[in-house]
Amino acid sequence: MPASSSTLSSSMVSASSTTTSPQLIHARWIIPVEPRGVVLEDHCVVVANGRIAAILPGAEAREQYPDVHETSLGQHVLIPGLINLHTHATMTLMRGLADDTPLMTWLQEHIWPAETQHLSAQFVFDGTELATAEMIRSGTTCFADMYFYHDVAARAALKSGMRAALGGAILEFPTPYAADAEGYLAKGIATREEFLAESRLKLLLAPHAPYTVSDKTIQRVVTIAAEMDVPVMMHIHETLDECAQSEAEYGVRPIARLERLGMLGPNLIAVHCVHMTAIEIELFAKRGVHVAHCPVSNLKLGSGIAPVQAMLTAGINVGVGTDGCASNNRLDMLSETRLASLLQKGITGDAAALPAHQALEMATLNAAKALGWDDDIGSLVPGKAADMVAIDLSSIETQPCYDPESHLFHAASREHVTHSWVAGELLLDNGALTRIDVNELKTKARIWQQRLRPNP
Repeated sequence: MPASSSTLSSSMVSASSTTTSPQLIHARWIIPVEPRGVVLEDHCVVVANGRIAAILPGAEAREQYPDVHETSLGQHVLIPGLINLHTHATMTLMRGLADDTPLMTWLQEHIWPAETQHLSAQFVFDGTELATAEMIRSGTTCFADMYFYHDVAARAALKSGMRAALGGAILEFPTPYAADAEGYLAKGIATREEFLAESRLKLLLAPHAPYTVSDKTIQRVVTIAAEMDVPVMMHIHETLDECAQSEAEYGVRPIARLERLGMLGPNLIAVHCVHMTAIEIELFAKRGVHVAHCPVSNLKLGSGIAPVQAMLTAGINVGVGTDGCASNNRLDMLSETRLASLLQKGITGDAAALPAHQALEMATLNAAKALGWDDDIGSLVPGKAADMVAIDLSSIETQPCYDPESHLFHAASREHVTHSWVAGELLLDNGALTRIDVNELKTKARIWQQRLRPNP
């Protein structure tokens, strides 16, 4: 059966209290992301107290640290942990629930009714834990989430050992979680206070979308975000209908409305941004807005293809997100980022658009910058947290290997991810999760499937 309330409380153990012994991680290749374009061969990452102490040639590292345990990954590429810049982790329990339907039909006729019936703290805990298992196995070490009961999601993230930026969705209409916008905001502020001491957690404000949030609430979010210095995440310009509805109701497109209300700024993570004019792209660049690009969800819901190359050229910081499993079916950042690259090559007619090194930056350092976490994560640099992923390039599907950076997205897949560390702690050991009971999680998923299964 789904986890009991005792499981919820047991997950309160602080991830930040975990300590690890000094260690060497040796790999055939290390791609630190910073500086750009560097690929180190036969090097070691030296990890001490959960942080990167040094990156040295293998022989030099062993000479300087003779008594330190070494993990040898002779045919692997070691990269910073991937950062999923936008998802709805709980919705992993809705994977495939309402496929092949457009956004508003998907929301109004399938997702929102299911949430009305089943949304609860237990639903959020189990769904988030299922999502963290998939993400860790796929090379993701950090995710940015928007949903309800994000205090419960925080406990699930802590149990898994992952790093997470969490925002409780803010809406005008009631759900089992809150009655109105003020209720959602109050819970968001309280949750932030509860988890301030957790180094692996960051709390966001998450107004759902311009079409579900009033002017008054947007202004409240702007004020609170400025006072608390927290990021804001919001779905923006996901569909043409959204833009048309805003013009009919407010006389302007959503971005113009948000500009008028003071929302656009460097603490805003704008999710999707599929339908952008040149003027809107220029405005985002001027205001320092970050973008979370979710190509699979945009295609699967028939929303369109975001002009990511134009945004990057304009100087906008763009990261990659999977969105939730209900509109993607996978939390796979390697395949998501590959699609992001291929789409931009296709729509621009330029084979050089969004090359591998830029794609890797989007999936790591750019996302860290959007979350205000780039001092700690997003690249393998001495002083930063040891959030790392090892990918095995020895299999027949990855032979021969001329460029390991390109192989990450164009040859390898999540099945090649073997090891994952957060703050130096091993969360995936040769493909096995170290903190999560897979069989127990499968049992929970089956029971929720029976509860959520649509009536014939």
